[in-house]
Amino acid sequence: MTHEDMYAQALEITQGLPRLMRRLFKLDPESLIIELPVAQQRVCTILHEGPRTMTALSHELGISLSATTQIADRLERAELVERTAEGDDRRVKTLQLASRGIEMMQRRTENRVRQAMRILEQLDPTSRAAVLESLHMLLAVTRDEEDESVNLPLTA
Repeated sequence: MTHEDMYAQALEITQGLPRLMRRLFKLDPESLIIELPVAQQRVCTILHEGPRTMTALSHELGISLSATTQIADRLERAELVERTAEGDDRRVKTLQLASRGIEMMQRRTENRVRQAMRILEQLDPTSRAAVLESLHMLLAVTRDEEDESVNLPLTA
């Protein structure tokens, strides 16, 4: 395979995946998450996988700790997240979804699963299996150290 062929395939993936994501994950206009800025949505999405220290969250988002703290403050005021002290060191804070945040993210997940089911129903069983196998392969080759540190399953 030539470099040009590989480039064309990479370009197709980089253009196709966002279009697919938009089609799969249309926001429910009734959902609270639609009102949140993108940075706050990202934090809620990450925390839906499990609690994080503020430092770990900052690294995962690729933003400063102070910016992460500002986002956490806003989400805490909205009663979507809560901070707790980590172990014996009260300076280390863990951020996790509050019950209101958990409910919001569960509704979003249920909506997304329904949308994915509608799309998958249009494929025959062999094609569905091929799509899932391809997804697992892409996830496996793109797995990074952050995935390892929070023990995310390949199917997450």
